[in-house]
Amino acid sequence: MSVRELVVLGTASQVPTVQRAHHAALLRWDDHALLLDPGEGAQRQLACAGLTVTPIRRIFVSHAHGDHCLGLPGILQRLALDRATHPVDVHFPAAAQPYLERLRHAAAYDDVSDVRLHPEEPGTVVGDGPLRVSARALSHRIPTLGWRFEEPPGRTLLPARLDAAGIHGSDRARLLRDGALTRDGRTFHLEDLSAHRPGQSVAVVMDTRWCDAALELAADVDLLLVEATFLATERHLAEVAGHLTAGQAARLGREAGARQVVLTHFSQRYPDLAGHLAEARLEAPELDVVVAHDLDRFALPRRRHRAEP
Repeated sequence: MSVRELVVLGTASQVPTVQRAHHAALLRWDDHALLLDPGEGAQRQLACAGLTVTPIRRIFVSHAHGDHCLGLPGILQRLALDRATHPVDVHFPAAAQPYLERLRHAAAYDDVSDVRLHPEEPGTVVGDGPLRVSARALSHRIPTLGWRFEEPPGRTLLPARLDAAGIHGSDRARLLRDGALTRDGRTFHLEDLSAHRPGQSVAVVMDTRWCDAALELAADVDLLLVEATFLATERHLAEVAGHLTAGQAARLGREAGARQVVLTHFSQRYPDLAGHLAEARLEAPELDVVVAHDLDRFALPRRRHRAEP
């Protein structure tokens, strides 16, 4: 059974606490596992979530601050220990390449994995396969990229129309694959026997001030994972440090049209997160917004539109 969910592995920002590990998340998309910002302890958090390192095929690092990448050596070494046979692609801002190269070889081990480092600039990062990934430059103290994961739109077959046309079994798969099917001298076209199926989408916005790029990343996404490091009472500090408040994170989700917003990456100064949720809901009362805790799982919302009957 295919699974599409976001697993929040850690919710701390610069300093982990007893309750919160460094920020990290895993996006599970059918058979693909995408690791996001593996902060310190990410390998252990995966184990605590009942997940393994082996399925991970791509890793996305937003920037080179330690709370977003210090767990990378452990992840890569565990992949080698498990003798993972597939390539592992690591994407990160081009300016972070010296740090990522050092993390890649941070300790001695039997380095047998096919790890591929990809220094990225804003734009399309992955353009083929089941997911398209794009990056935008955020507004932080050092070069930082936000990520957007999109499934290309497709078509959903309409059973009633197929039955009326006498198309059954493997012919349906051929129609979906080829876009047309000829039987008994008659040609059937996919657009006549199917409906538009919008692709699902996820945006990840970490470590940034308010900026247009964050809005672009989050535009109409099904799920937005966004930092909410501070409360509005520390808004000046957030601006200086290059972060969002909980209210700004909610506003981002509201203005971008995100369907669900998951707040994470909280400063250690807040032992309780009730204030973050209250501030977010005050800013965007109609928004589906939640405060994440370590090991929380969020299924992607159902598609915006169902196929026409």
